[in-house]
Amino acid sequence: MKRFGTTAVLVLATSVLLCARQERPSSPPGSASAVVGGEWIKNTDGNAVYQGGKWIEVNYSRPMLRQRTNIFGTGADYGEAVRAGAPVWRAGANLTTVFRTEVPLVFGGTTLPPGEYGLLVDLKSSTEWTLILTSQPRGQPQPGASNPTDLVGAANYNPKFDVARAPMQVDSKAAARLDQLTIYFSDVTRTSGKLAIAWENTVATVAFTVR
Repeated sequence: MKRFGTTAVLVLATSVLLCARQERPSSPPGSASAVVGGEWIKNTDGNAVYQGGKWIEVNYSRPMLRQRTNIFGTGADYGEAVRAGAPVWRAGANLTTVFRTEVPLVFGGTTLPPGEYGLLVDLKSSTEWTLILTSQPRGQPQPGASNPTDLVGAANYNPKFDVARAPMQVDSKAAARLDQLTIYFSDVTRTSGKLAIAWENTVATVAFTVR
């Protein structure tokens, strides 16, 4: 019995040590979601139940400033650091940010059919951002391999796959300095809402409607 107890303690201690040695991801995964198109209806018990809603979701990696400042840059260098050599920004880190919708949405006058898309942002300047929703096939990074066609992060971006593009409203003077990139939905109603991307002192939003 004593031997079993000692063994158990050693196993537990080893497990704790291994867990402590595991590195956390530098850009942890995140998600944002909203439900549109439904309505609250009272059932026979008199309780309100939400019915008929459709989901909208964004999955992305959330980089942090880690004491960096002016993350987007200025002037001719605006957006260069976050693009990391790509023509547009992946609005996150690691793999391509993914946007999913169960219902047709209208962005900037263009209807986005239900489905899954890559979400990118064209950073023209500190006052001009454009949301891009693309159907370009997405790939995995493969060290040493050449993959010129699939979207990897924002690398290999090809505008011919764009399904919708919409200008974003940009505020670069937000009061709070947000350390971790955050994507969220705001002002959501049954038939409309806004998608927001916020980091450091910048918040960019784009409106959408449910078709």
